[in-house]
Amino acid sequence: MTLWELFLIAAGLSMDAFAVSICKGLSVQKADLKHSCIAGLWFGGFQALMPAAGYALGISFSSLITSIDHWIAFILLALIGANMIRESFSDDQPCDASFRAKAMFPLAVATSIDALAVGVTFAFLRVNLILAVSFIGCITFLFSAVGIRIGNLFGARYRSRAELAGGIVLLLMGVKILLSHLGLFPF
Repeated sequence: MTLWELFLIAAGLSMDAFAVSICKGLSVQKADLKHSCIAGLWFGGFQALMPAAGYALGISFSSLITSIDHWIAFILLALIGANMIRESFSDDQPCDASFRAKAMFPLAVATSIDALAVGVTFAFLRVNLILAVSFIGCITFLFSAVGIRIGNLFGARYRSRAELAGGIVLLLMGVKILLSHLGLFPF
């Protein structure tokens, strides 16, 4: 997997956290660096942790399903992407203004479940795990920190667009993986 492909996956995975960060930014009177760092650490940390856990799961049974691993990667990424696209058209949900662990933990877990499934695909694709989780964590940290500021400055109009863009990217990455394995896509 190239660095560019890894960036696209990281950006796609970050969109849920970005959208929630925009919402969190809306919920506070004045967002400051502390709010951005808290969101970035929670979301970036979990987005890095979950693919590592998924990778461990995938490695444990990858030898049993090597012949269909490209289909599994495609299906997982397509389902995650399609779900994000569907969620981008649903009604906005109100956000809690709290940045305490009690409020941030469930959000971090909820926004990183898709990263667990991507970690499983990383096991099948033999991706450099340290590079991948570091990259995903850093990109998500940045997107989340910026999302807090955007939400505080501009409002909710970008939330659904962020989820839509992330879903499209993940869906296209799944198609690319499948087509590459089938020899229909040269990259």
